[in-house]
Amino acid sequence: MKTDAQLAQDVADELHWTPEVDSSNVGVIAKDGVVTLTGHLASFAEKHAAEQAVQRVRGVQAIAMEITVDLAGDRVRTDADIALAAQRAIEWTSCLPSDAVCVMVEAGHVKLSGQVKWQYQRAAAEGAVRNLMGVVDVTNQIALGPTVRTLDLEETIRQALARQADLEANNLQVSVDDGKVTLRGAVHSWSARQAIHGAAWSAPGVSSVIDLMTIAD
Repeated sequence: MKTDAQLAQDVADELHWTPEVDSSNVGVIAKDGVVTLTGHLASFAEKHAAEQAVQRVRGVQAIAMEITVDLAGDRVRTDADIALAAQRAIEWTSCLPSDAVCVMVEAGHVKLSGQVKWQYQRAAAEGAVRNLMGVVDVTNQIALGPTVRTLDLEETIRQALARQADLEANNLQVSVDDGKVTLRGAVHSWSARQAIHGAAWSAPGVSSVIDLMTIAD
């Protein structure tokens, strides 16, 4: 098992290795598997890339993002400009139904609302606006529907995990309540955890996924 100092150094090295991130502006603190990033970055896209970089490091159990987005003067856009660009980006995303997603912008913070059928559509909407100039944060409040019977949904997820997560599925407990999926158990890496999380989201009728899985180092 890594020491706090080793984990912090590994995270710092991965951030330095990630070309989308200016690691000189990021501080790293590690404590019992929880990694906290501090500092400031030039865009929300860069902040997102930093979070993804941390997720790739073995031994990371959880992440606390205390990074602020400080836009340079030539990167600042009005809320009206951001809202228009976001709406057009969503309209040009082929997997999204027309008029399914609404956009609201305040001080560079983009809030998405509406309803789609699948989690991949929800993620696509967020991805469409994440890299836009002037965006400092994205809140995804897009709802999912419709629901399916709990027994059918639970069995569908178990079958998907058996196909995709291999032996990891043997250590998992899956429970479903009105479209809300709870995952419990230990996995061997963050990437396996993300794969299981994604498999659960891929089932039709899932409205939320509660991730209580742990990573066994």
